[in-house]
Amino acid sequence: MSETFPRERIRNFSIIAHIDHGKSTLADRFLEITGAVDTRKRAEQMLDSMDLEKERGITIKAAAVALQAKIDGEDYLLNLIDTPGHVDFSYEVEKSLQACEGALLLIDAAQGIQAQTVANALLALEQEMTVIPVFNKIDLPHARPEEIAEELEHVLLLEKESALPCSAKTGKGVEELLREIVRQVPAPQGDPDKPLRALIFDAKYDEYRGVVVYLRIIDGVIRKGDSVHMLGTGRDYDVLELGKFTPKPKPFKSMGPGEAGYLISNIKRLGDVKVGDTITLTKGERAEPLQGYREPQAMVWCGIYPTNSGDFENLRSALETLKLNDSSILFEPESSDALGFGFRCGFLGLLHMEIVQERLERESDLDIVQTAPTVPYEVQFLEGESQVIHSPGELPDSNEYQEIREPVVTTSILVPDFGIGPVMKLCADRRGVFLRQDHLSPTRVMLVWDMPLAEIIFDFYDKLKSATRGYGTMNYDEPRFEASRLVKVRIMVSGVEADALSVICHTDSAQKRGRAILRKLQKEIPRHQFQVALQAAVGGKIIARENIRALSKNVTAKCYGGDITRKRKLLEKQKEGKKRMKSLGRVEVPQKAFLAVLSTDE
Repeated sequence: MSETFPRERIRNFSIIAHIDHGKSTLADRFLEITGAVDTRKRAEQMLDSMDLEKERGITIKAAAVALQAKIDGEDYLLNLIDTPGHVDFSYEVEKSLQACEGALLLIDAAQGIQAQTVANALLALEQEMTVIPVFNKIDLPHARPEEIAEELEHVLLLEKESALPCSAKTGKGVEELLREIVRQVPAPQGDPDKPLRALIFDAKYDEYRGVVVYLRIIDGVIRKGDSVHMLGTGRDYDVLELGKFTPKPKPFKSMGPGEAGYLISNIKRLGDVKVGDTITLTKGERAEPLQGYREPQAMVWCGIYPTNSGDFENLRSALETLKLNDSSILFEPESSDALGFGFRCGFLGLLHMEIVQERLERESDLDIVQTAPTVPYEVQFLEGESQVIHSPGELPDSNEYQEIREPVVTTSILVPDFGIGPVMKLCADRRGVFLRQDHLSPTRVMLVWDMPLAEIIFDFYDKLKSATRGYGTMNYDEPRFEASRLVKVRIMVSGVEADALSVICHTDSAQKRGRAILRKLQKEIPRHQFQVALQAAVGGKIIARENIRALSKNVTAKCYGGDITRKRKLLEKQKEGKKRMKSLGRVEVPQKAFLAVLSTDE
């Protein structure tokens, strides 16, 4: 690969699609056709470097790769950024799109347009990018490109004639796709004579080399040995190595406008790099900062605690390491009576939470305990100020606030016509408000509902798949806070409040939720010598109660016949002992009981 390319022969593009529509396979085909990888060393999902990505068959992190292709006798540099498709990782997609001028919108020719296809296409169109629709998997016997072309025009208002057919698996039509990228995607703008201005679109931590920064040059030229300044953090660094991923990292002496690659410097601390920051040269004229990224909004919070209390500091450093690779994780220290010291962590969604938990266990070799996920709530105090809380324990007494607001999302659900009834009932049961119904084709419908996020994050997706025989897909947008009739359900064991078990829920479901928690506790707390009362309360009112029976010994077993007063005397003595034990005895709630209650299954 030559050192520098004229700007008019560079193309920056990304692949966007619904989950499982073939993004990573198409990226593999591009690598093969352009000769970036040797066919003998070929493997599936070459850009998915994490073990988790290969195992689950999904893309979690966006990956960047520079391809050199000869098209119509000219050499072109194609910078491809492969993106995730799952709703939880839309933040990764948004970051990647800001480093590109064009996007391939990949649509499965058998499944058609899905909820995430619509969301990602709108994201690209909002940024005024060139969007090239592509029908993938046309080699499947049940592919239906004509019907999907109609959907494309109807839903996304893109011309059906502009869609290109291909099969990423067999390689059919992929070369034609490269030709269209060169023809349709505009060359990057930028002036090599202006002061250096580069966008950090991602970063990762390498144990041996420190922080590796992924950057896209907008203006100016960056060279090995330059001293660079980060405008956001105000720090200066020397460029020790510059390079591009081809797909293996390959060092280069310089990079000009429109090029994307990596930078290695003496950056040791994880907090020193901010994704979305602007890099310029330390000496000479400073460039204006680029528009960065909006901060990701954590929508699911849960407590993460080390099983062994001595691992608290190890857990902190593991979370800090992950935070650089995934800037959307938020965490703050907290403590719990039952689980000791740990962290309250914020995630973009449930899959994101699951992935982070698995990465913590694998990459840092930690044993962790995770509490049930909750959503953030906004509390409006009597004085007029408001505060966002992340756990039920932070909610003040009801006489201190005016109202509680919960996050509500506008949810688009794509279902086949036979699934309309069950999905309507499912959404109505989850306190949804129906907005509209759009018919995409004779057999497929998009239902749009306003739903409380707390009702979606548990098992809504599983229930949706069951109701639509696996064909339903969903996407939701940015949450907003709306007032609702919410209460805090307090759980008391033998009259003592167990703070870690309290939950915030809707007034109508408070009693049902409280009773479900008590029933689980009843099974998990061992029996004592005295009766243990389990209670659920809202404010000062008890709304549910269960008892754990006392262990009882038959003290009258040795009395055979004789006077009844003797038996009564023994029973009274036992009762007296139990009474004294109850006033002195303390119920220890085992950790296993907390985990049973905090587990996500209702």
